[in-house]
Amino acid sequence: MITLHHVQYGRSFRVLWLLEEIGADRIGPWQIVEHRIGTPEMRAGDLPRLSPAVRIPAIALDGLEMAESGAIVEYLIETRAPELGRAVSHPERPAYLQWIHYAETQASLIENLNLMHLFLRPPARPDPVMCKLLAARLKSTLAGIEARLADGQDWLLPGGFSGADIMLGFNLFAAPYYVRMEGFPRLTAYQARMAARPAYQRCIAMEGPQRFYAQDFYPVPEA
Repeated sequence: MITLHHVQYGRSFRVLWLLEEIGADRIGPWQIVEHRIGTPEMRAGDLPRLSPAVRIPAIALDGLEMAESGAIVEYLIETRAPELGRAVSHPERPAYLQWIHYAETQASLIENLNLMHLFLRPPARPDPVMCKLLAARLKSTLAGIEARLADGQDWLLPGGFSGADIMLGFNLFAAPYYVRMEGFPRLTAYQARMAARPAYQRCIAMEGPQRFYAQDFYPVPEA
């Protein structure tokens, strides 16, 4: 039995989606331990042992205990679904690795925007300059993907859907809360292709309505 420590629509969504893409018939059954971000309960139970930073995702499988979404995604693909990765000798291997890690660069910007807009409590206020800088950097990372999604190419790699797309899927759920997406038609179509995948739809059904963001868009606060 695989155990996934999960927060709704957090980075652990990547692992949940990958498990659904692989399927229980190939990987075996799994169970989810759900956490709420910022609650004392996250430091109870197994999570502190599984994750050095006491953060999600964390997973127990094969007698192993792992944290970090990118590491878990790479391990599961290498051991259970090599068709979703790119072998060392594959010509798309460098681009595959680049996009896996690009997703974390982008996610760190989203995380910092979440901290500024959602976790600060009165009398603390988000810093307008920092929020503007983070949103601009996030927009720049989205533009980088938009420019590389060539016409007629459905996924990040010419060879088709891969773990790199799964890593970016979480980001494209969260990014529109901070960046207007009207200027990114290829990205919008790319996200729609993700949302149409049956495994992604099963994850959304399990997650239910998101309860993290209190509004549809978070503009840069006034100085």
